[in-house]
Amino acid sequence: MSDQVSSPLIVVGVDGSEASRAALRWAARQAGLTGAELRPVQAWRLPPTYGMPTDYSDVDFEKQARENLRRTLDETLGEHPGVPVAPQVVEGHPAAVLTEAARNADLLVVGSHGHGAFAGMLLGSVSHHCVHHATCPVTVVRAGTT
Repeated sequence: MSDQVSSPLIVVGVDGSEASRAALRWAARQAGLTGAELRPVQAWRLPPTYGMPTDYSDVDFEKQARENLRRTLDETLGEHPGVPVAPQVVEGHPAAVLTEAARNADLLVVGSHGHGAFAGMLLGSVSHHCVHHATCPVTVVRAGTT
């Protein structure tokens, strides 16, 4: 039997939007309070082609996602976030990527993209999927609430 106790893990979805930045700030504060590792996750996938052949051989979508994640982390958390951060970039649909990344997490944090008064009360498709399919607790953070 191992005497090692793993530290808590908080996974947070990041796409560069203001809602995901709010979620990232909230998750970083929670990680600081609980001694958790913070795992910001950005999903990427090829753009739809709608049946038309498209040559993407000169575009590195994964590299662009890594750069976006790094820039978002630097701009949102600064150089010294005060918690261990292990960023991850994964190919796939954001909802599936986040629920899989949070499979062994203690908490999944996602942003919600609100669109005005009534629609703003509704969850976006990714946050809705995460709330219903994640195997850990999920916190949904609205932009402007942190």
